[in-house]
Amino acid sequence: MGEASLSGFALRVVGFDTATDDTVVAAADAGRIVFERVFPPDGRPVHSQALLGAAGEAAESLGGWDRVERIAAGIGPGTFTGIRIGVATAAGLAASTGITPVGVPTLSALARSIGAAIAGAGMVMPLIDARRGEVFGGLHDGEGNPLEDPFVCGPVELVERLQEIASRRSLPISAGPGAIRFRSELLRAGLETEPDGSPVHRLAGRSLCELGASLEATGPETLKPLYLRIPDAQLWLERDGKTDHRTGTSGRG
Repeated sequence: MGEASLSGFALRVVGFDTATDDTVVAAADAGRIVFERVFPPDGRPVHSQALLGAAGEAAESLGGWDRVERIAAGIGPGTFTGIRIGVATAAGLAASTGITPVGVPTLSALARSIGAAIAGAGMVMPLIDARRGEVFGGLHDGEGNPLEDPFVCGPVELVERLQEIASRRSLPISAGPGAIRFRSELLRAGLETEPDGSPVHRLAGRSLCELGASLEATGPETLKPLYLRIPDAQLWLERDGKTDHRTGTSGRG
């Protein structure tokens, strides 16, 4: 792919994602990446400390918010707190600046990053650590276009999914934080993935800008978080008998 892949996207875009542990921020100007930063976790994610300032820097690299034409934000799946921070920041910036926002599925952006990093990647399986012994994943082509619905599952089902796909198509390239999390299970099943320190496992801000510029459906309604499962906090309330999972309301009073 490379810089030429943005040549048809003649928009000035600020893109960011906080669905994974990394805070990823970038800016593209009519086909050229002019700003890209990744803030890794410092013991824990630094989304709330780093995102707004970095987004401002990205906008300045384009000449200020007045020149930005689109805000692209990752909508998950990923960590619930991270998704909420990213989506709320995008919605707030869009409301205050009048810039059109667009929600970008994090798995699709990660798939595009994987495809850009590995030459000839026909099918990719981006995997994000979902905690609770599970991963979020979804089959994509190397451009980040989904080929099947996203899913959440444990390592046994993940291996079965990959083997089933390989039996009817070909084995997709698996990468991302989830592939690092379950690397040993993948290797035991004979499924290779890149070494843990490889950049292929990290979401690139470039991919957010590319997809954000290309998506036709835009607007605040596209910023709906993609969770794939209910939040931990709601599970804890249901476990304690304090919330009705059908209504999301307190079981008291």
